[in-house]
Order: sequence, then structure tokens, then C-alpha cells
Amino acid sequence: MELNKIYAEQKEHMEKCISALKRDFITIRSGKVSTSILDNIHVDYYGTPTGLSQVATVLATDATTITISPWEKKMLREIEKAIMQANIGVNPNNDGETIKLFFPPMTTEQRKEGAKQAKAMGDKAKIAIRNVRKDSNDQVKKLEKDKVITEDGSKKGQDEVQKITDATVSKVDELVREKESELLKI
Repeated sequence: MELNKIYAEQKEHMEKCISALKRDFITIRSGKVSTSILDNIHVDYYGTPTGLSQVATVLATDATTITISPWEKKMLREIEKAIMQANIGVNPNNDGETIKLFFPPMTTEQRKEGAKQAKAMGDKAKIAIRNVRKDSNDQVKKLEKDKVITEDGSKKGQDEVQKITDATVSKVDELVREKESELLKI
């Protein structure tokens, strides 16, 4: 049936919104430092912007330190420059072999700022979810207009689209609450 196809597509797109939100959350620094804070940093590798993890080994050596070992020594300066431009809140320490990033313990203010970022990311995900809902509702209305389904069928279809949307939005709210509590816990 046509409606089931619309629901399946809607669920698939909304799952992608949830996955994107989880990926975004990884970039927020919490109490323990994670190498994913560097995921959005790109280095000029022979004229091509390349992800940091594709030109160096990136390891979290302890709760507050990240060590970056470039595969080519001449990349040290480029990596250092890219980290400085990314403005992630720490200065790179270059010892000629590796770059070390020492993250100080998070202040209460930084934790609150991270929680604010998480909330903003959640709001962005909700906007994407509402766009998916609109597309799904438009498809249901088109089926009614093309006389594939009745007016009652269209109403039921839109109700089901809304139920799927509500479930996904509550999942986003739950993820945001979890991330906020993780960030604000000392």
C-alpha cells in the first residue's frame, strides 16, 4: 500500500536525523576529552582539505590529553595551523615529533555552554524532523488529490505521520536531556 511506503520512508529519514544529532553530540566536549572533538578539523594536505584522522594518528592518551602523530613530519606545521584556526579552546604543543593538546578540566561555565550547544543541536534536529513530516504529509495529500485514497484515508495517514513525528521528537528530547545531564555532571 502507498501509505505504508510513505511511513517507511518517513521513519528512515527521521532515523537519519537522530543519527546526525548523535554525531553532532560527539563534537561537544564533556568531562573526559574525546578525539571526536577534532573530527571537523581539516588540514591542507598538498592543496586538498583532508580530515585530520586521514593524515595522522589521533589518540586520547588520558582524560585531558590528545596526542596527534602525523604520518609525514612536514605535516606538523599544517596540523598545528589547522588546530589553531579551529579554535577548540586549547593551544597545540609541538615537540617536533607529535602535537599534544592539553585540555584543562572543564569549568561550570563551559559545561553550561556545552549544554546550550546540545539544546541548539536538538532544536536543529527537530526542524529537520518537521521538514520530513511536511514532506510526508504532502505525499499523503497528493494521494488524496490523485484519488488513490479517500479523504478519511488521508486524515488517518496524516494522523499516523504525526504519531511517527511525535515519537521521534520525544526521542530527540530524551537524547538532549541525557547529553545535558552528562555535561552538567561534575
